[in-house]
Amino acid sequence: MSALAAAALALALASGPAMSQPLDIKPAAQPPAPKTSQRAIPLPPARPPGLGMPRVDAAAAPVPAAVVAATNEPRPTPAAKPSRPSAPLSKPEAVERLNAYFNGFATLQGDFIQFAADGRRFEGKIYVQRPGKMRFEYRPPVTMEVIADGTSVAIRDKKLATQDLYSIGQTPLKFLLKEHMDLARDSTVTGVSTKGDILSVKIEDRSTLGGTSKITLNFDLTANELRQWVVIDPQGYETSVSLYNLDTQRRPDQKNFVINYERVL
Repeated sequence: MSALAAAALALALASGPAMSQPLDIKPAAQPPAPKTSQRAIPLPPARPPGLGMPRVDAAAAPVPAAVVAATNEPRPTPAAKPSRPSAPLSKPEAVERLNAYFNGFATLQGDFIQFAADGRRFEGKIYVQRPGKMRFEYRPPVTMEVIADGTSVAIRDKKLATQDLYSIGQTPLKFLLKEHMDLARDSTVTGVSTKGDILSVKIEDRSTLGGTSKITLNFDLTANELRQWVVIDPQGYETSVSLYNLDTQRRPDQKNFVINYERVL
């Protein structure tokens, strides 16, 4: 009921019962015109759809079905990933794939993460120049470095002022150092497997210091890069090294491969 009707009803009730008044039929009086100063109260606006619901980014909001149906423009297709073999590689195919990779670059540098047998984690830079030159440069607080100069491999500890020398042929990393690598000829391939984009090749090297080392090479088929190697030495201790940010185009500084045979700094 409007406020005007309610006021009229209240006025009628206040004047008493209708039977107590003489019957006087007159034309119905017209209601007085509203004062021009009185303003109509506006109705509240319509409730916006989705009021109180979480806001959704317009870019991530789903497209209404009607809009999708109204357009005939084809949707852009995502960029195709580099192809990789749909079926697992056989042992000869896997060996050939890794041989082609190792023999396809003369220099390599990048970053590495190493996990020792006791669980400790080390990080640093790796530099390789084939044949025979390599350097593992560990980040502080590690004071050790590993250098191969083409003839020997030196393991140096700058804090302890010690240096141990080995022949390159005694190290299990010949796949990085040989001028021409043939995994089947230079080692024994014991297994091949593929999981997703990662090809794993297991080899054994019987010429390493102390006996046979078991090595697993994990190779990314899509990126065509070596991702990790895991070495189990003759004593059974396991060390894993993961690689990233690899660059096979830039030539490392030759100072990285110098061994000081006279003294340890």
